Amino acid sequence: MADLESPIRWRNGTRDVADRTLADEVPVAIVANGATVAVLLATPADLDDLALGFALTEGLIAHAADADVEVVPHADGIEARLSLPDSGALAARRRTITGPSGCGLCGIESLAAALRPPRVVAAPGPRPTPVEIIAAIGALGEAQPLGRRTRAVHGAALWRRGEPLIVREDVGRHNALDKLAGAVAGVSTVKAMLLLTSRVSVEMVQKASVLGTPIIVAVSAPTRLAVATAAASGLTLIAVARADGFEVFTGAERVAW
Repeated sequence: MADLESPIRWRNGTRDVADRTLADEVPVAIVANGATVAVLLATPADLDDLALGFALTEGLIAHAADADVEVVPHADGIEARLSLPDSGALAARRRTITGPSGCGLCGIESLAAALRPPRVVAAPGPRPTPVEIIAAIGALGEAQPLGRRTRAVHGAALWRRGEPLIVREDVGRHNALDKLAGAVAGVSTVKAMLLLTSRVSVEMVQKASVLGTPIIVAVSAPTRLAVATAAASGLTLIAVARADGFEVFTGAERVAW
């Protein structure tokens, strides 16, 4: 993957260039006896451990010695191939495996599908000032009643200048964003910002491009693939947004400095 530009940092009213290392994520297909049982986005390290641990925790095997693992790179991602004993457990489990609350790729059965091209968002956007960006992300916490009570859920919100936030919450960050997309169906998003309480992974950018919001603002950092995908889709990606500032990874021209 090509090198990405350093993000523009705005902290305590000062603008400069940030020195930040981005985490990598790639699609990883877990294949058991030739059949794909899950596609995950994962850090491309210790994938043999990932496949073996998945097989154990999902009940595909009872003991680690019951499986052999081979990690095979592909152009679209990586396959972690499990060789398991012949039994009815795998077939039954494949029909019933559900995605955990943090999973953004539930139901996808190929590496290529995980890297579907994002929609291009060409709208100029709302052109927020740094003060508006900081105020918006600060208001998101106050607009999460479940989050305040539990401290255990993510939030996703639509910000439009001069209007109340539209907020949805869920234990899964992807679920919160999907709930928001359903809530604002039919609402114009061309002059809106998407606010997220979570980190920004590639599937969050893919979902945001469908939503059509030109600007994403998140409290945590993005992955390298998320930044590249945001750039390809024409999105402004703002992350590490806190009370004292934020970092702009793509589309800095939409910020009214």
